[in-house]
Amino acid sequence: MRMPGEPEDQELAKSKVFFERARAVAESGNFDHAIDMYLQGLQHNPDALEEGHLALAELGLKRHGKKGKKPSMVERMKRLRGKTPLEQMLNAEYLFTKDPDHLPYAEAMLKAAVSGGYKRTAGWIANLIFQKNNSAARPSLGTYVLLKDSYAALGEYDKALAACQRAVRLKPDDAELADAFKNLSAELTMARGRYGTEGDFRQSIKDREAQEQLHAQSSVVKSDDYRQMAIESARRKLAENPNLPMNIFNMAEALSDTEKEESENDAIELLENAYASRSDFSFKQRAGLLRMKQLRRKIRQARAVVEAHPNHQQAKGVLAQLTSKLNAVELEHYRLCVENYPTDLGAKYEYAVRLLRNRQYNEAIPLFQEAQKDPRRKIAAMDKIGLCFFMKGWFADAIDVFSQAIESYQIKDDRMAKDLRYNLARAHEEKGDTEQALDIYRKIAQLDFGYKDVSERVDRLRAAREQG
Repeated sequence: MRMPGEPEDQELAKSKVFFERARAVAESGNFDHAIDMYLQGLQHNPDALEEGHLALAELGLKRHGKKGKKPSMVERMKRLRGKTPLEQMLNAEYLFTKDPDHLPYAEAMLKAAVSGGYKRTAGWIANLIFQKNNSAARPSLGTYVLLKDSYAALGEYDKALAACQRAVRLKPDDAELADAFKNLSAELTMARGRYGTEGDFRQSIKDREAQEQLHAQSSVVKSDDYRQMAIESARRKLAENPNLPMNIFNMAEALSDTEKEESENDAIELLENAYASRSDFSFKQRAGLLRMKQLRRKIRQARAVVEAHPNHQQAKGVLAQLTSKLNAVELEHYRLCVENYPTDLGAKYEYAVRLLRNRQYNEAIPLFQEAQKDPRRKIAAMDKIGLCFFMKGWFADAIDVFSQAIESYQIKDDRMAKDLRYNLARAHEEKGDTEQALDIYRKIAQLDFGYKDVSERVDRLRAAREQG
């Protein structure tokens, strides 16, 4: 009996003919014609993973290895469209096959596959994108968000949660991501409950070794066995091709995932050595990220000790020392990022944040002003510029900047909106404009009475006004 979504026998037969022709043409070395053959086969059987998509991906890598040409401008203009999800998916796959290093083509393919309900294809390309983004020198937040949404749409909540966790690491203060993480955790719990009553979904996977690896890889908390397996796999690939940057990055990632100091130090040393021998800053940048990750974990552990033993002076000293070290490491890391990637607005913003923390306001302000050009950071950068002016005692200038940011920000009741208004009120208060400050504090209290110390400030300013 044909299952829902399975192609009719006639369509299946047509796809097999095209796939067989594609293999034969590829063996003759005519890669471009073979690509067309595979795509024609996929038109008849869009979710043919092994015979179609995987074979086509392998062909793309072979073609890339032989210096095959990337898509032309005309091809890109023609293929970045499509009337149906199937047409959009195959057009994106055509471009990705001809340029397998360009991840946005794979992302377009994923969106179309999810939209068209091609679940096997969507799951495969999502896993590929996840792996590539994890091993990138600068992983993309937008890519993790896309993966989160795509995995959730496919019902793969464990992987959606893993992608969301990676996104949270890149943007830890994002309230929407925090909410998404909670919701996905709940969905995963419910899904696991259903599997417990209706049969474990993993039973459908025949190869038990592959099953265990897949399940461990997609889990938020990886087992020690999987971590060791990942290290051995990465070590084999690195030995086979030690000059491939991705192999170095994957080896470092596998070592770092153990969260054991010795392995983390080995990962950092591997990346630092690669930087020393190649003068490619992406290696040093990744080493810096791992070093900061290690320090943040140590700080969390030290803070837990202090919270459990508030009067333990040695524990407090350890926490202070680690915090100071992280501050110095972050400052130097982002300074080097700006130096090596002078057009990276994200790096400029992060460096400016560290300069602000270190009270280097004059150095931070111009970097924040440049970071405003990035729409994703415009409001946050304006808020930080206002804070710099405030800390310098330039209260009138701080008021101007905070007011402009409030006017530019569309949302009126989230954390950023409240922060901007609170900072504006503080600037008015320090400038002596107590009535303006009181009015702003009152409106924040009406929206969120427990926000920071607004209720105390309202009481104090009202009392001062009555006494005056």
